Amino acid sequence: MTTLHRAGARLPAAGAPAYDSRVPDAAVAPPSPSRLARTGLLDVAGKLDAGVRLSHDDGVRLFACPDLLALGWLANRERERRHAGRTYFNHNIRIEATNVCVASCLFCAFARLQPGDDGAYTLTLEQVWDKLRSRQDQALTEVHVVNGLHPDLPFDYYLELLRGFKRIRPDVHLKCFTAVEIAFFADLYGRTDAQVLRELMAAGLDSLPGGGAEVFAERVRRKICHDKCGTERYLDIHRTAHRLGMRSNVTMLYGHIETDDERVDHMLRARALQDETGGFQAFIPLAFHPDNNQMRKLPAPTAADTLRVHAVARLVLDNVPHIKAFWIATGVETAQTALWFGVDDLDGTVQEEQIYHMAGARTPEAMTTDDISRLIRVAGRDPVERDTLYNVVSA
Repeated sequence: MTTLHRAGARLPAAGAPAYDSRVPDAAVAPPSPSRLARTGLLDVAGKLDAGVRLSHDDGVRLFACPDLLALGWLANRERERRHAGRTYFNHNIRIEATNVCVASCLFCAFARLQPGDDGAYTLTLEQVWDKLRSRQDQALTEVHVVNGLHPDLPFDYYLELLRGFKRIRPDVHLKCFTAVEIAFFADLYGRTDAQVLRELMAAGLDSLPGGGAEVFAERVRRKICHDKCGTERYLDIHRTAHRLGMRSNVTMLYGHIETDDERVDHMLRARALQDETGGFQAFIPLAFHPDNNQMRKLPAPTAADTLRVHAVARLVLDNVPHIKAFWIATGVETAQTALWFGVDDLDGTVQEEQIYHMAGARTPEAMTTDDISRLIRVAGRDPVERDTLYNVVSA
C-alpha cells in the first residue's frame, strides 16, 4: 500500500525516479454497501447519487469517518463526474512586494510589524517589475501578488504596480490583493471597498486571490487573527468583486485550533456565497505550518488530515468547480495523492514564494510546467495547463 508521506519532501531532480503516488486499488474500487454502512457513509452516498445537497451534520460525520479510503472514493467519484482525470495547473509567478504588516496573526512567520524590523522589506516598483521583466522568455499567464498590510505606502504604489505589469506584459492576468488587503486599503485611504476595487480594476486588476479567509468562525479569529478583516467583510468584498465582474478563490487555513464543526461551517459559508454570486472558481485548503511563528507548539497537520480536508471540501462544496491542493503547503507527494481524494487542481509553477517557506515549508520554491505535468502523470492523472479563468492553454 502506498505510504501517505509527510509534507515537505523535495521534488526529484530531472532524470531522477518520479514519485510513485498511485493510490492502491482499495481506494479506487467502489467500497461495498456494507463497508459504507459500517463507516456511516451509506446515506451520504445515497444523497450524492440523488443530487441532494449535504448538510452541516453530514460534513461533520465525514470528518469523523474512520475509513479514509472510502471517504476518498466518494470524493474522487464527485471529482471525476466533473473533471474525469483532468488535473489543472497554470504557469504563474507569485510576488510578495512587502512583508511589513500591521496585523499580528499568530500563525504568520512572514510579517514584520515595522519597516525597520529585522527581516522587513519593501520592494521598489522597479524591483517588483523586474521580476516580470526577467521572465519575458516564459509563457506566463498569471502574476499573483499578496502583500503585508503596510501602513505607510500610498495607494498609488499599488495602482502603479498594476499599470507597470500591464505595460510589460499586456496579456498577463493580474490576480492580486486578498480581501484583507482590499479592506485595509479602504480603511487606510478613505474609500469604500467597492471604490478600491473599481480603481484597482481600472489600473489592471483582473481577479482576487482567496487568501486571508483563515477560518470564518469568530472563536478562532479572535484567537489567531483578531486585528484584521473579519468574516462578513471578507465575504462581502468577494461578493462585491463578483458583482463587478471579477472571479476569485476562497481558502481555509486548517490544522491548528479549529474544530471539525468550524471547518464545515467555513465551507458552508463559502457555499452560500457561491449560491448567491457564482464567482468562486476554486476552494483552496491551506495547511497550517508551525515553524517560526507564535503557534509553534502546535503540530502540523498530517497527510491523512490533509487528504480528509480536501475530500470533504469536494463533497460539501457542490457548487464550487475546483478543489485545489496548493503543493507548496501540502507537500508535493501529498498533493499528488490528493488527486484521488477530490482534488483537480495543483495551482501553478509559483516560482517565488516566501510566506510558507518562512513558516518552515521544505517544498521547492518553484516548479516548471514540465515538472508539474510529470508529477500529475505519474499519479495517474491527465495534466492540463490552464489560464487563471480555466481556459485550456495546453493539454
